[in-house]
Amino acid sequence: MAYTNINDPSAYFQAFLYTGNGSNRTITLPGNSDLKFDLYWYKQRSQTGHHRMFDTSRGLSVELYPNLTAADSSATYFNNQQANSFDIIANDSATNTNGVTFANWQWKANGGTTSSNTDGTITSTVQANTTAGFSIVTYTGNGSSNQTVGHGLGVAPDFIVVKSRNTVATTDANWIGYHKELTSSYKIQLNLSIAAGTTGNWNSTSPTTSVFSILSGNGGTNASGGNFVAYCFAEKKGYSKFGKYVGNGSTNGPFVYTGFKPALIITKNADATDSWNLLDNKRSPYNVADKYLQADNANAEGTYTFYDILSNGFKIRNTGNANISGNNIIYMAFAENPFVTSTGVPTTAR
Repeated sequence: MAYTNINDPSAYFQAFLYTGNGSNRTITLPGNSDLKFDLYWYKQRSQTGHHRMFDTSRGLSVELYPNLTAADSSATYFNNQQANSFDIIANDSATNTNGVTFANWQWKANGGTTSSNTDGTITSTVQANTTAGFSIVTYTGNGSSNQTVGHGLGVAPDFIVVKSRNTVATTDANWIGYHKELTSSYKIQLNLSIAAGTTGNWNSTSPTTSVFSILSGNGGTNASGGNFVAYCFAEKKGYSKFGKYVGNGSTNGPFVYTGFKPALIITKNADATDSWNLLDNKRSPYNVADKYLQADNANAEGTYTFYDILSNGFKIRNTGNANISGNNIIYMAFAENPFVTSTGVPTTAR
């Protein structure tokens, strides 16, 4: 069996940078393969500004803010999307202010093509990429307990984040997260730095190969009449990894094996109040990777010694909240290159 079915991760995920120029422009992605994105997350680096997220299921004229509880809002930043590029408008402060730098992360699902999914007790609308282990799910809550929602991946998701799209319909408008390394009754919240805690959002049941389970609770995943979007990820060898490490409080920190050279690493200390840290291979092209953004706030990019990015994983190099001795730190990682391709070609270290 081949080590990986994904020899070029840039066909499914890319991290990239650009600097605003205040003029109508086309952004061409830098990867080896074309990528027409279905999920787009970006953030201003050189100044404060909210994280922004778009997807082709909700439509590219509708944005959500990963660091806020706000509902869907209209946005007209994009003029067009091509096979490996997209256009942005002249001088919008969110996308193209002259001289402002931006970090960007894009994933491919199913090219915007959705289908109805009746695997769960709640019918969902799904676009799934089973090769890359990523699906975008939209559904309407019914307010009832012990409900399930189809995700379309064909394998159990390892990481899920759900967001209410119309906050008037729910008393919990936070980004509700599930991670396989936490018990199924625990949640994490992408827009908050708080530790993982018990929840009225998940149904104390791990996701299956066809559905994830939700409660009525306080409405964060199933308010009656509420519209929701879920981003579901399943681990794929040589391309993505969702796990945890236990901190040791030393600059000679744990080594985390991923099976690929990471392009994006997201970490969260599940046992402590600590921000979600995002580091990538474009902002930190050399070790130590030290340019970070935080998903739960609008701060500009900071600098702090975090990791060495290696050909097969990453090595912790700090003694801060991402490496408190005995604490469980969960992570999500996506590949620049697999450790070994399906034809036996190894990747190189940085």
